[in-house]
Amino acid sequence: MSDTREFHKGGETKKLIEVAAMELFAEQGYKGTSVRKIAAKVGIRESALYNHFSNKEAIFLAIAERVFSSPFAQQKTDEFIQEYAKKGKSFLQKFTTEFKLMTFDHNHEKLFRIMLIELMQNEELRGGFWQQFHESNIRFLSSGLFIMMQEGIIRSEDPMTLANVYLGQMFYLRMQVSLLKADKKSTTSLSTAFERQMELFWGMISIK
Repeated sequence: MSDTREFHKGGETKKLIEVAAMELFAEQGYKGTSVRKIAAKVGIRESALYNHFSNKEAIFLAIAERVFSSPFAQQKTDEFIQEYAKKGKSFLQKFTTEFKLMTFDHNHEKLFRIMLIELMQNEELRGGFWQQFHESNIRFLSSGLFIMMQEGIIRSEDPMTLANVYLGQMFYLRMQVSLLKADKKSTTSLSTAFERQMELFWGMISIK
């Protein structure tokens, strides 16, 4: 059978592999997904897939970076932080909205649950989690909060501590969504929880 997809540029083919793998991992779990299945879903030979990833774990780790990444992973420049942090509350609103969208995205959420299971068994994945999710988000949030303090928008506190508090709140809500969905229960009660938590946090730190 002719395999036209193998003629895609390397970067495009790699992206197709990641998208296909993300769908399969979400549907069948890590153990139920094979390199052969991923290649078949993309429409390339299994041998061609190895030109982009050494094995299934490498694909999984690449996807994990996306699942655990900051909501602003593609925009975290100093200019971006400066622009939004000086707007005060809008900075947290934007972060919260993007975080919520990631949380309620169907495939993203299912993968999040799979990732949590694999975190306990995979040291490399744990390292990626700390770097891509925790440290990256903390740096982003603390930088924005520090700028707000300099601008006199919020009270002066340790920005790292505030960032940890806020991220902890968001992560806990994300866990609640995943646990409810795992038990096939409604998440309606959490539909506005992210915004309410943001408003509460803002009320505690802003200079009235």
